Amino acid sequence: MKRKIINTSSTPTLFSEIQEKENLKTAPLSVRMRPSTLAEYVGQTHILGDGKLLTRAIQSDRLSSLIFYGPPGSGKTTLALCISKETSAVFEKINAVTSNVEEMRKILAAAQNRRATSGRRTILFIDEIHRFNKAQQDVLMPDLEDGSVILIGATVFNPFFTLVSPLLSRSLVFELKSLSPDDIAILLKRSISDKERGLGQINLRVQEKAVAFLSEICDGDARKALNALEVGVLTTKANKEGIVHLTLDIVQESIQKKQVNYDRDGDGHYDTISAFIKSMRGSDPDATLYWLAKMIYAGEDPRFIARRICICASEDVGLADSQALVLANTAMQVSEFIGLPEARIVLAQAAVYVACAPKSNAAYLGIDKALADVKDNKIQPVPTALKDASYQAAKTLGHGQDYQYAHNYPNHYVAQEYMPQKVTYYVPTELGHEKKIKAWLEYIKGQPRD
Repeated sequence: MKRKIINTSSTPTLFSEIQEKENLKTAPLSVRMRPSTLAEYVGQTHILGDGKLLTRAIQSDRLSSLIFYGPPGSGKTTLALCISKETSAVFEKINAVTSNVEEMRKILAAAQNRRATSGRRTILFIDEIHRFNKAQQDVLMPDLEDGSVILIGATVFNPFFTLVSPLLSRSLVFELKSLSPDDIAILLKRSISDKERGLGQINLRVQEKAVAFLSEICDGDARKALNALEVGVLTTKANKEGIVHLTLDIVQESIQKKQVNYDRDGDGHYDTISAFIKSMRGSDPDATLYWLAKMIYAGEDPRFIARRICICASEDVGLADSQALVLANTAMQVSEFIGLPEARIVLAQAAVYVACAPKSNAAYLGIDKALADVKDNKIQPVPTALKDASYQAAKTLGHGQDYQYAHNYPNHYVAQEYMPQKVTYYVPTELGHEKKIKAWLEYIKGQPRD
């Protein structure tokens, strides 16, 4: 069934442009200083620059659908708006938090009508596109398929987890990185000197230390840095000469507590816990404490952290130091009992112990190999001597008759058949206590049989 073409248009009027300029005057500094052209855009040189795919597509006005994802303040929305200035296509923008399917259908219908009557393309920018559920995302598919609209989506979440596969397969996905301190410094200095959009109309003196501090402390988030700068300037009184002095102390107060980019169900969460575990496994106590501190500072559940320490103690330390699991388990129980902030001390003790302990994954590899054998190969029968002989009828079946009780023999060991087909699963290492285990097994198995 052919869709009805609706005559709608969202082409900006002179009045709307004037109103937008008036609104911009009262907008936060981070909004006022948003670059309007690619020439002003700062950062993301890994995807922008001479010869880069995205740059070539923008300059040739041959864009396909795009998905930008990256941390807050990295320039996703700004990049989309810069693209809107470079293209001849009509640019529509919505936010998935406040928009709905009805609004989106109107835009898509107008795009189809525009393409049919004038041949002009439409770019639809959807901010926070991860907020749309699967059904809402599916609404876009027919128009993306027939080329009526070009999508630019922005999200802080990994799109491969939050967007439907058909949408991803029709889009180029670009990951934006946190801005470097040098990038942030450029934006701050530009804002300080800009008389039209920035703070240049104020008689302002800013310490270089203050700019350097904001550049470092904001974790690559340009929005946070610019907003902190504006708060510091607007809340500082001018001296007798009418000069506003912005010092390091003032900007430190303006930024208050640093917010960590750490989402409970996204990349920040999984990447940080991954780094924490790998640092313990890699015997780096300093990195272990850093990632632990980040999780605690960001408000991670201490029980989740304690469980990961327990797993690492068994998987990566194992029998090289069996005390690691005991300590990790104790830390899990104690941290839940006492809670934060004191639990940070207990978690740190257990995590550092695991990081510093000798490592062995022999038991972990052994059980996985045994599970694979059980899953993929014929199940071995239990030897008759090892079968349960506790009930009376078992004796008539011969169960347990030839079983040799290990404690009746020297070293509490006797060689006998424990599985029909002998397979080696556990191979102890030469590290920590496991070295002693290896030597002991070699010793008792090397003794002559009676």
